[in-house]
Amino acid sequence: MRVTVVGASGYIGSNLIPKLLARGHRVRATARSRVVLEARGWTEADLIEADVLKPDSLRHALHGTDVAYYLVHSLDAAGDFRSLEEQGAANFAAAAEQTGVKRIVYLGGLIPEDVHSPHLISRQATGARLRQGRVPVTEIRAGIIVGPGSYAFEVIRDLVNNLPVMVTPRWVQSKSPPIALDNLLNYLVRVGELEEAAGGIFDAAGPEMLSYAELLLQYGERVGKRPKIIPVPVLTPQLSSYWLRFVTSVPTSIAKALVEGLKHDIKADSSELRRLVPQNLLTYREAVDAVFDIERRNAVASRWTEGSLLFRNYNPNYAYYAKRAQGSALAHASALAVWQQVAAIGGDNRYYYANLLWSIREFFDWALGGPGRNHGRRDPIAVRAGDTIDSWRVIDVDPPRRLTLGFGMKAPGAGVLEFEVKPEGAQRTRITLTAHWHPAGVWGLAYWYAFAPSHYFVFNGMARAIAERAYAAEHGGKANDET
Repeated sequence: MRVTVVGASGYIGSNLIPKLLARGHRVRATARSRVVLEARGWTEADLIEADVLKPDSLRHALHGTDVAYYLVHSLDAAGDFRSLEEQGAANFAAAAEQTGVKRIVYLGGLIPEDVHSPHLISRQATGARLRQGRVPVTEIRAGIIVGPGSYAFEVIRDLVNNLPVMVTPRWVQSKSPPIALDNLLNYLVRVGELEEAAGGIFDAAGPEMLSYAELLLQYGERVGKRPKIIPVPVLTPQLSSYWLRFVTSVPTSIAKALVEGLKHDIKADSSELRRLVPQNLLTYREAVDAVFDIERRNAVASRWTEGSLLFRNYNPNYAYYAKRAQGSALAHASALAVWQQVAAIGGDNRYYYANLLWSIREFFDWALGGPGRNHGRRDPIAVRAGDTIDSWRVIDVDPPRRLTLGFGMKAPGAGVLEFEVKPEGAQRTRITLTAHWHPAGVWGLAYWYAFAPSHYFVFNGMARAIAERAYAAEHGGKANDET
């Protein structure tokens, strides 16, 4: 069967592609960025760049497709995301009809009876918009997904790991039927293969109805922690989302969408789907064990800075998603000139900016027995994966576009510093530094927030210094003042 997955770079898409390939299907993976798809390592899949808001790209992506999976959802979008989602769904339905797609499979969400969440309403409207086309649509509706990288599950993990005592909103008492990631993926794969599922709307649920508080406590038991939960009635959904943003690594927009979906009990009737696709449904505890098994095997289908144990120092108790800080500058120089400055960082060149602050941090690390005062590099200008640059390790090199360094000093968590070089025209190159921090518990969060005030100052300063050095090296002067 010829299958196209639209939204393949997202959480579900990244996990679904290997399952479809394992079933022997010819798989085409699409996303807005081909570079992101190439980084997944799906050598057996056909990779195509497509955007649901660009109909021509959709027609190209869907040509010759039997079954198309629609996995696009703007969970982290702001503004008028509902109209964008409906337009994307309309474009997709039209392109599917024009290219002769036989069936569409759409992953929606379980909806509470009294729902006011814009995101949940939008997911429901997206399914309805797809069904207005002539291609039969199979919609699976799921709630909390228990798997590495699932936002709802990673909030659970962060809360338990970060907070021994939780003053929580009332919604932690709301109940829903969490489903294991593998169970949901099996449903998605099989309904795409079954003609009987065409045109149906199915609830996908696990075997238990549990409150979010019970999910927290059972996860705590699994990792040897006993968090104390104190519900309070005064935290509004908006305040709850800010609270989650502060104590977890989930972005505020996503936290808000999660909170909106957790305000009410969510019921599901999965009997028809269980009849069509019989399988052993994992309990919540079994699903959590499956998460740890996936991570032990380093089989997480994730973006490079999210989820991979390599970027969490092989510690699953470090936050899956990272806190981030960024700085950038525009260099009036070629990308090659900027890259040469990036590749030569460290050693005798130091960090180009705020070297005193870096030296103080290195001294404290050395005093605690860390490698902070290890200065030097293998080669003054060349860099390759596996190199040590001062106390950093080179994780990845993609010249002249990207350098990724792993933080080597002692700290309660794992850090990555990424340098990205992007041409923006003749003699105009954007240099962007992004720090990714995976905190280890409450001390990891405290460490991040303690240094947060300096991040803007340091990273923007480093970016400007790199831009100035690149200009000087290429033009023999110092005149780069644009950021």
